[in-house]
Amino acid sequence: MKKLVSLFLALILALGLSIPAMAEGTTLSVAAIETADIVALGSAQVGALSSAQAAALTTAQVAAIESADIKALSTAAIRGLSTEAIVALTTEQAAALGTAQVAALSTAQVAAIETADIVALGSAQVGALSSSQAAALTTAQVAAIETVDIKALSTAAVRGLGTDAIVALTTDQAAALSTAQVAALSTAQVAAI
Repeated sequence: MKKLVSLFLALILALGLSIPAMAEGTTLSVAAIETADIVALGSAQVGALSSAQAAALTTAQVAAIESADIKALSTAAIRGLSTEAIVALTTEQAAALGTAQVAALSTAQVAAIETADIVALGSAQVGALSSSQAAALTTAQVAAIETVDIKALSTAAVRGLGTDAIVALTTDQAAALSTAQVAALSTAQVAAI
């Protein structure tokens, strides 16, 4: 019976239809979809998930979304994901996130990104981080940003880094900072280098 309910709910999403419980984003309906059925959903169906429905996804369901489909999630749905769901993202899924999706992440979500996923982010994604998101980065996350990607941080994002984060910069990362990024550093940040 559980499998039948899961298939039914996946079919509803696949057809782009809604039922009152799903339209309201109840956790019961979304949580009932088995991970195998999540895998079967295409980009259009994944993109149709509301923020409430995305918030109801389990970590196993999030991990089951195909990388090609993860970029279909709206920025509202991305923001709706729990921090546990952000941790559940695979490196392939993190690499597939669009810049608007990265920019939509809350500071708590940014702080929850695993270091392997930070490494997977490209320059455009790192460049999408705001100053408040940069301030939320842990020292381990900052140290995990690839040297080629550190140059993509906006000057506001660089200025948003905490002094602990500045200390966490590797020698190669510090050397890769542009003159504009260095000029944006606060006196406390410069003293921390």
